[in-house]
Amino acid sequence: MAKNKTTENDLSVEDHINNIADENRQKDVRELVKIFKETSGFPPKMWGEAIIGFGNYHYKYESGHDGDAPLAGLSNRVAQISLYVYQDIDDKENLFSQLGKVKTAKACIYIKKLEDINTDILKTIITNSIKTIQNIYG
Repeated sequence: MAKNKTTENDLSVEDHINNIADENRQKDVRELVKIFKETSGFPPKMWGEAIIGFGNYHYKYESGHDGDAPLAGLSNRVAQISLYVYQDIDDKENLFSQLGKVKTAKACIYIKKLEDINTDILKTIITNSIKTIQNIYG
């Protein structure tokens, strides 16, 4: 079975953020790290070379594939910032409708700028996401 490439490691979150060339993006990522840390109660850790994760859990699928993943996280990408949260949460439609200017995928929320979203709603989504993951994989 293939080994997961994206694992928690000892790379520096601060160095990672300092290497973001765009000052506005760097500022947004710093603020998002603060939001995720305060909301999750977990310190930021690097997962692979590009994901800043908070907390962790062990998953195992029916196929037998298993691994560890952050409970929540974010990553600075070329076109946007990816926010990693579990989206099958209570009150999803209502919360996501109030979140702001975002695009979504199965496990990601994509934002261009922090000012485009309602950070109070993001905090609720992070909290609900973590609770749901812990209930499933607890």
